[in-house]
Amino acid sequence: MGTVVLGTGSCLPKRILTNKELESIVDTSDEWIRSRTGIGARRIGGKGEQAYQLAAKAARRALDHAGVAVDEIDLIVLATISSHMIMPSCACLVQNEIGAKNAFAYDVNAACSGFLYGLDLADKYIQADHSKKILVIGVETLSAKLNWKDRNTCILFGDGAGAVVAGYSGSDHGLKGAHFGSDGALGDLLCMHAPQSLNPDLEIEGYPGSHVLMGGREVFKHAVRAMEDSVRSLLDAQGVSMESVDLVIPHQANIRILNKLAERLNIPQEKLFINVSKYGNTSAASIPIALDEANKEGLISPGDTVLFCAFGGGFTWGAVLTKW
Repeated sequence: MGTVVLGTGSCLPKRILTNKELESIVDTSDEWIRSRTGIGARRIGGKGEQAYQLAAKAARRALDHAGVAVDEIDLIVLATISSHMIMPSCACLVQNEIGAKNAFAYDVNAACSGFLYGLDLADKYIQADHSKKILVIGVETLSAKLNWKDRNTCILFGDGAGAVVAGYSGSDHGLKGAHFGSDGALGDLLCMHAPQSLNPDLEIEGYPGSHVLMGGREVFKHAVRAMEDSVRSLLDAQGVSMESVDLVIPHQANIRILNKLAERLNIPQEKLFINVSKYGNTSAASIPIALDEANKEGLISPGDTVLFCAFGGGFTWGAVLTKW
């Protein structure tokens, strides 16, 4: 008996920003970006594509796919670090946008790990019989939070939203376990400061401002190690071997991290779902977008064992195992 994914959905902004276009914005090249990140393009939000609007569209698509009416939803857990408002929460904006009048709603701030944190929270509510059907959403509009003169960050990130409807199953399908970790001591290696109106220190000359800041080499090292350890801990606790996992859907950070993780965990390429080349790093949205794509492409069958893993700012990381 467990928490199952009843439906998936996603929404990407219309505008596609290619590496070639980035060459006219910052000192870079298509070859440089592809060789270091595996990214060829990313989506950029425009008018009518704020985080809550993308999230609402992804949520509606997940509801349609699940065959669940919006008034059946009693909780919305939304992961984001880039909503255009601090208060009300993005989850509350989505609740209003889709008309989920019977749901309570809140945000989760765990950067790229946020969707998995939200999925685990949904599982806990359902197992405690506190909620019946839950929307778990990951959404980002990080293009508005980037320094477009910094080629170390602006080439990496994209906008988008993904969502799932989670509910109870009386069968042996559903979430089997999760493992999470955090290390706030390393937070400065991947961070985004508050806007100036909230942080008087921004008046200091040279203060970095409210842009994404990242120490790439250190992040790479910690990301691979943390996800590897989290996956191993989870599989060991569940008595599951990597060989018995049918599909791995990791956070789509960049191709080097994904390839190194696959090497460390002996994941065959055919079992590793990758779409980072099309969308870049969409932070909290990357796993639900990838899950929706894999699901709609028929890559997941009933009974399959699916593994998710992520690493993000905080540092935060985690892994979730489910039987589809």
